[in-house]
Amino acid sequence: MPETSLRILPPLHTRACIVGGGPAGMMLGYLLARTGVDVIVLERHADFFRDFRGDTIHPSTLELMHELGLIDEFLALPHEKAEHLVGRIYGETVTIADFTHLPVHCKYLVLMPQWDFLDFLARQALRYPHFRLLRQAVMTELIEDGERVVGVRADTPEGRLEVRADLVVGCDGRHTTVRERAGLETHKIGAPIDVLWFRVPRDPGTEQPTGGFIAPGSFFVTLNRGSYWQCGHVIPKGTLENLRAGGLEAWRDGLARLAPDLAEGLKSVASWDDVKLLTVEIDRMPRWYREGLLCIGDAAHAMSPVGGVGINLAIQDAVAASNLLAEALRGSRLSVDDLERVQRRREWPVRVTQRMQVAVQDEVISAVLSGQRTLADGLPLPVRMFQRFALLQRLPARLVGLGVRPEHVQTKEAA
Repeated sequence: MPETSLRILPPLHTRACIVGGGPAGMMLGYLLARTGVDVIVLERHADFFRDFRGDTIHPSTLELMHELGLIDEFLALPHEKAEHLVGRIYGETVTIADFTHLPVHCKYLVLMPQWDFLDFLARQALRYPHFRLLRQAVMTELIEDGERVVGVRADTPEGRLEVRADLVVGCDGRHTTVRERAGLETHKIGAPIDVLWFRVPRDPGTEQPTGGFIAPGSFFVTLNRGSYWQCGHVIPKGTLENLRAGGLEAWRDGLARLAPDLAEGLKSVASWDDVKLLTVEIDRMPRWYREGLLCIGDAAHAMSPVGGVGINLAIQDAVAASNLLAEALRGSRLSVDDLERVQRRREWPVRVTQRMQVAVQDEVISAVLSGQRTLADGLPLPVRMFQRFALLQRLPARLVGLGVRPEHVQTKEAA
């Protein structure tokens, strides 16, 4: 749309303007509105449908739904449950994580398309008069008064919009515009892998559990989406063109040998256009805030898909931000110290989780993809220990299911 054709809309005023309607943005918007804080969420798309969105709703998030009194309504949505994560590793079936012992009300992962989860949060938030969700609103720049951020400008189908706010929250993901416009630094940690993302049909009667397949040179993840499997084929970073050069049929045949039950379904991947590249990044901002602005979720710390914990971290950030900022926002007393407290609360869990992800990527996934071990070598020692001692399966279940320092809702619903 040419600059001259954009109509200037009347400005809006709010306490908090959240840029991005992903898990962090929608959860924070809901929680703040629930406490009586005026909030506007700007979502750049017309809906939440994005194929790269993760599907796992963790026990920690289900516990938050319970604390908010939403769990029964949430679980009425179509979903699948996974009490265990099971993998076919070097030819043997291994239980990697057992969630049934976690100290929460829902002792399982829920597998649900993330667009359904976000739609659910939006419906709950819209019950409150303090909440507004503006779709197809693309944030273009920050509004600043000296060193302080006081709002944003966004392009919408109706015209150019200015939103003035006591706080702008960047929840716009790993390719964040907010972070760039704010001039905040990012430290790249790096990742040696990428993921090929595609789907294959699923027989509804199959008993195959959610999990994946690991063999020398191959790492293949399958997520149950009801009528189809959402599949992730992990590859060494930068090797997609080599795979493409070998031909689609050869690539499909390799996956079929790894996962014979999916062989017929893999034929539905008719061209490379059906396969999307998810570039894996791990990074972290040294400072998540400046006066009038805060970044959380992937905007502050992009996570690897290892463990599927990025969504969990984003939601935990949102809960912590609501707990620590709602009262100050209601009273127009927000300070930089308040924003620093959010980072101080959440930075340690992020650092620990990223260290674990890097260790798994470097010591486990990269070793598998390089083919250093063969089937004749048998299961790696840590996997043999998980198989022999069921008690050990509780450790990854806790790290994946609850994370490091899980948050709880401390705010009250406004009367």
